[in-house]
Amino acid sequence: MGGLFGVVSKSDCVKDIFYGTDYHSHLGTKRGGMAVINSNGIKRSIHDIQNNYFRTKFESDLPKFSGSKGIGVISDFDAQPLIISSHLGPFGIVTVGKINNIDALTARAFRLKKQFSEILTGEDNPTEVVASLICEEDSFEAGIQNAFERVKGSCTMLILTEDGIYAARDKLGRTPIAIGRKDGAYAAASESCAFPNLGYDVDYFLGPGEVVFMTADGIEQRILPRDKMQVCAFLWVYYGYPATEYEGINVEYVRNRCGAALARRDNVDIDFVAGIPDSGIGHAIGYASEKKIPYFRPFVKYTPTWPRSFMPQNQELRDLVAKMKLIPVKRLIDGKRILFCEDSIVRGTQPKDNIQILYEYGARETHMRPACPCLIHPCELLNFSTSRSTLDLAGRQMIKKIEGAEDKNLEDYARAGSDKNLEMIDLVRQHLKLTTLKYQALDDLVEAIGLPKEKLCTHCWDGTSYF
Repeated sequence: MGGLFGVVSKSDCVKDIFYGTDYHSHLGTKRGGMAVINSNGIKRSIHDIQNNYFRTKFESDLPKFSGSKGIGVISDFDAQPLIISSHLGPFGIVTVGKINNIDALTARAFRLKKQFSEILTGEDNPTEVVASLICEEDSFEAGIQNAFERVKGSCTMLILTEDGIYAARDKLGRTPIAIGRKDGAYAAASESCAFPNLGYDVDYFLGPGEVVFMTADGIEQRILPRDKMQVCAFLWVYYGYPATEYEGINVEYVRNRCGAALARRDNVDIDFVAGIPDSGIGHAIGYASEKKIPYFRPFVKYTPTWPRSFMPQNQELRDLVAKMKLIPVKRLIDGKRILFCEDSIVRGTQPKDNIQILYEYGARETHMRPACPCLIHPCELLNFSTSRSTLDLAGRQMIKKIEGAEDKNLEDYARAGSDKNLEMIDLVRQHLKLTTLKYQALDDLVEAIGLPKEKLCTHCWDGTSYF
């Protein structure tokens, strides 16, 4: 996925950029970058952070940076920030999202006799493609609108200029931007959890397609928000850090509500509830509180060196991380009937390994309650599961077993409680060797978030088309 952070201040803001960007590290582990502008121009630094943390890689760069305006990024794909020289003036740019029509945009640029300089593993850099679209117009505002209209997918960006920072949220609000404020400074962030320890209060959340211009003196709205929004619901289920808010709705609060909803629909007899660390914990606490049964930790996460398991780009490494980061506690497992809350089941490989360990340590029964419905459709709008074919999704694997094809009767399989839905889930249960498996109903997830369904992207669960 990825995360953005930017600051404009009346004083030096380098440390705010450094720590604010670092607070987005849960969104990616491939590349990190910072850029700061001052009277000498724009200075940037980009590092590979696959084998080390953002702070470790960038701490030695800090003495080289100075300035009152800057941007930072955690990216799981392209090298950023980019520094662009153009008729609009010099600017730095960072983006988060997914461009599905990048080949068509690149071909169009070549027809217009343009060129690209940033090449990544044989592909054009998506951020440079966006910058090129911006530079086709006579103002940043018109250029951002041009990018929004031409990009198929999603694109949220920060643009660093000599006068301030443009913050532009994806036209359908797939990915968020929160504005923070403290005396003498404003900040823009993908994750509002970056604000409190840096002294910022949340000012407001940009609407879909909204563009603002930030200076140290205030915020100017340059493009009004659009009426339609489809923010990614998976932000609350999995991506988001517990302290973060999207649309004014806290992540941990939603996870507690999700767990409570699972509990209200459940009647299984168990000894205690657990959460798969980290994102399953909030769901499990909500379940335990609703049922008034104990919450324990039969798996503890080894945090010093192991990142979130979906982040590494190599699947073999993802599986290794998933195994090594969780350490079982035999005293809490032996002879017990354990119910686990999990954010989701994607491929099924990781939970299967975890469940096998439970049985090896003497578990009597294992029950799993994912906090969202069964994933049936790969994400088309963010860089989550984009490298996977549909058959890499556990649900699609079972649909193929039943139907002989992976794409038949998908609406029936997505409908909670239907015969086909229950048949698919039971095959997943058997594959994982669980005692019972029940997924969250989509209606309950939507209610837990608290936004109308039409304002949420639920494509990965029900295949709902985006605008």
